[in-house]
Amino acid sequence: MTAHAGKERSHRPWGAFVALVAPLLALVMAALVFAPPAQSQGESAARYTGVASCAGSTCHGRMEGDGTVVRQDELMTWQEPSTPGGAHSRAWAVLNNNRSQFIARNLGIGDPAKAQMCLGCHSTAGTARGVSAEDGVGCESCHGPAGGWLASHYAGVGTNADPDREMRDKHLANLSAGLKKLEDPVVRAGVCVDCHFGSSADGQFVTHRIMAAGHPRISFELDLFSSLQAHHQEDADYGWRKFGAAGRRTDHVQMWAVGQAAAIERSLALFQTRRGTEGIFPEFYFLDCHSCHRRIFDQAKPVRTGLDNPGRNLPEGMPPYNDENLIMLAAAARMVSPALADQLAARTAAFHTAMATDRASAVAAAARLSQTVAALKRAFASRSFSGADAFAMVDAIAAKAIRDRYTDYSGSQQAVMGVDTLLNAMVSSGRITVGAAAGIRADIDRAYAAVKDPNAYKPAEFQASFASAVRAIGALR
Repeated sequence: MTAHAGKERSHRPWGAFVALVAPLLALVMAALVFAPPAQSQGESAARYTGVASCAGSTCHGRMEGDGTVVRQDELMTWQEPSTPGGAHSRAWAVLNNNRSQFIARNLGIGDPAKAQMCLGCHSTAGTARGVSAEDGVGCESCHGPAGGWLASHYAGVGTNADPDREMRDKHLANLSAGLKKLEDPVVRAGVCVDCHFGSSADGQFVTHRIMAAGHPRISFELDLFSSLQAHHQEDADYGWRKFGAAGRRTDHVQMWAVGQAAAIERSLALFQTRRGTEGIFPEFYFLDCHSCHRRIFDQAKPVRTGLDNPGRNLPEGMPPYNDENLIMLAAAARMVSPALADQLAARTAAFHTAMATDRASAVAAAARLSQTVAALKRAFASRSFSGADAFAMVDAIAAKAIRDRYTDYSGSQQAVMGVDTLLNAMVSSGRITVGAAAGIRADIDRAYAAVKDPNAYKPAEFQASFASAVRAIGALR
């Protein structure tokens, strides 16, 4: 939104990075297009100014990224018609396509392009925002309503003898006026999960009914999605302005770990509210889809379609909570706090057991588990991670105690995304070269292939291909 946000020159090979994550695009495009993050909760009183307020040629509306301070072509990247980076701008337009019309007819909600059930995430406009719904998910959906800080954000620095310090101070003042501190992984995660995972706000929760009507299953991984959506680049003065004297850049391992904690924290919070039920039924959104959506065999010798999962204390035939993020969190927890890791394991087991008892017991167990998850999120946010830590995290994700829990599609998909984003962290930190990472692409691709089609998911085959990819990464150590 400003031409004075710090020189943004690339510090990592973005073209090579895109090539590295290309196999995942098919997995995340539906989530980016159909459930992009719109408004955060609690902002109804703030004043929105709309995308046009950021679109001047002296701000972010240039046709080329040749600005002297920032690229200034950020709006063009946001509007790119064929890439994940342009998905937010397309968010409202997809409500007019055949698939969205089909979903709306099934739900009986009329025109989806006007239904709050859809606009809550597919447009910054939401309800009575005073901005155009046609703009889709605009700048202020992520950066915050700009009425209180746009003028300061746009203004250049004055004649202060230390313009860098003045720019830094101005950024801090803008944060106080409502600008979102998206460089903080906890803040970014809170903004993104509102739609990419769900919130209590109107139109920001994709229920089982909505998915049954045809909406894609919600899937989210904070660091990878952030990279695919990045409209800027990071350089030294960006790091100094955003992070202070340390001048550091985005810590991708930290971003991944915080994202996993934020997702399960939000899931457990929603589960404890009225969102946790739908009439006389539980809200099936919270349960593992493929524990029910499997083929049924009626024959004398039944064919078992699932595998025992050591992380779930559930009787046979009872659908489990969707624990894809809990599995990832269990892998990451021991690195920051063995005591919290033990507590997470105990409270996760207690939660699964309570799910087989009654709703009151499950809600109480979810509240206790949420406390541990929140503590882990704080621990991740306060810790810096190195390139070596990325290798350790991959080892943790692939450890037998964790790998044995990849019995369902969603957890396995998170494992693939996690390893790929950690591989990128190794490249970004300079721990390994782009060429070395590209050399193990075939192993990563095989792991992706195992989760390409949820209807063809085979746990044993996935575990084998995933282990092969992890061994290839380990050889780079």
